[in-house]
Amino acid sequence: LERGIHKPVATLVTQVEVDKNDPAFQDPSKPIGGFFSKEEAEALMAKGERLKEDAGRGYRRVVASPKPVDIIEKETVSAMLAAGQVVITVGGGGIPVLREGNHLRGASAVIDKDWASARLAELIDADMLIILTAVEKVAINFGKPEVQWLDQLSVGDAQRFIEQGQFAKGSMLPKVEAALSFATSMAGRKSLITLLEKAADGIAGKTGTLISL
Repeated sequence: LERGIHKPVATLVTQVEVDKNDPAFQDPSKPIGGFFSKEEAEALMAKGERLKEDAGRGYRRVVASPKPVDIIEKETVSAMLAAGQVVITVGGGGIPVLREGNHLRGASAVIDKDWASARLAELIDADMLIILTAVEKVAINFGKPEVQWLDQLSVGDAQRFIEQGQFAKGSMLPKVEAALSFATSMAGRKSLITLLEKAADGIAGKTGTLISL
């Protein structure tokens, strides 16, 4: 309103379907909840709970992080967009659910927010997926003297850099993978990764990393 713009904004809690046969359920890796000492963790693991050491800060419970299959409320999101609403949704990756016949059941999992956003973008037929993060561009050799900031990233180069381990797990890797997934889902779709404060410049093609076929 301070800028003379009136736009209705709505938040929508979404259920995100995952596949019960997703390999992620066999190797839970997403840390959740509070920290435990090694002794506390060992006691909990002896009871059958799954915990892992987290970056030298202690032990935390871990759950699966499966890939999103469907966004249950996708038609609602599309209808709200068609009505001119700004929709804030799939927050935190959404609520993971398993489909059992005509019913949905909650799953013990955490869905990556970038992957959930990419899947929703596909389902609502978006033209571009924009992932806003803490850096202006994607880089290879990050943190090294030979760091290289990328203006554009082809599908082939993106896959090659992923195989080389150029992107950190839990940080840039899921963003690049999700952006790549959307960009390859249909001809003409593009993904942009850039700094939150540079969103307008990124959309205008002045900065950021553009991923396309």
